Parts: sequence; C-alpha cells; structure tokens
Amino acid sequence: MQIIYWLLVAVMLVGIVGAVVPAIPGTSLILIAIIIWGIVSSSFAAIKIPLIVTVIVLILSIGVDFLAGYLGAKQAGASKWGQIGAFVGLLLGFFGLLPALPFGGPLLGILFGPLLGAIVGEYIYRKEFWLAVKAGIGIVVGTLIGNLIQGVLAIAAVAVFLFTTWSQVFGG
Repeated sequence: MQIIYWLLVAVMLVGIVGAVVPAIPGTSLILIAIIIWGIVSSSFAAIKIPLIVTVIVLILSIGVDFLAGYLGAKQAGASKWGQIGAFVGLLLGFFGLLPALPFGGPLLGILFGPLLGAIVGEYIYRKEFWLAVKAGIGIVVGTLIGNLIQGVLAIAAVAVFLFTTWSQVFGG
C-alpha cells in the first residue's frame, strides 16, 4: 500500500510541475491521483477533504490562468492581436516550430514562443515595435505570475492530501 501511495505522491509532484509549466497536466493530474488513492484504499472518506480542496484549486487555477494573462496584457496595453499571437507562439514553440530556437526543444519554445508571438501579433496590429515589445512582455509576465500562483495552489492541494492521509498509510 505504501508503494502505491508514494507512486501517487510522485504523480502529484509531476502535477505541481505541470501547474507551473505549460503543456504538462497540472492540478487535474493531482485530482486523478487523489481519486485513484480513494479507489485503492477503499476509503473515500479519507479523501473527501483533499478532493474538495483540489477541485477548488482546479477551478481557481483555471480562473488564475485566464485572469493573469488578461491582466498582464491589459497592464501593458496589449490588444487581442497580442493575446492571439502569444497563444500561436506557445503552440509553435511547444511543437519546436520556431526557427530561432533550433536548440532547447519544447521547453525553450514554451518560454519564448508566447513572447515572440505576442510581439508579432501586436506589431501586425499597431505597427509600432516598442509598443509591441512592451505588450509582449506584459502578456508573458502576467502568464508567468499566473503559473507561479497555480504552482502554489497545487502545492497546497498536495499538502492537504498528505496531511489528511498520512496517518492512514503510516499509522501515526
């Protein structure tokens, strides 16, 4: 039973990383691991609180994701074109399709793709390079802050799980 517990905790740690790094499942992975623990331990009472907390964290994470990018874009004066460009840049970067990044693969693409995409999108709309750069940086900073908040929320969900199930597994 302890081996399964530690494997699920490892899955939750991947979920914490996924809450911060785009393209890796985050809070949903933590939620799945908690549900699996409930099934394996035959005790849904033991996971009731972590399950509720994680569902709330999942909902908050979705809200933070949209709100942080939006606020970063708004603060920097970005238009919808910059936001669309950031999304396209994220996709291109994730799939390694950015010619400026022949090294580093998806991780660097995920980091630089949204910035480059936002700048290109904003430049197409405004035709002013420095405003486009400012908007691109605003979108990326907002998104990074949102990802950090999501990481903290994911850590809290895993901590609640560990706190509420530890005595069930280790008897103390």
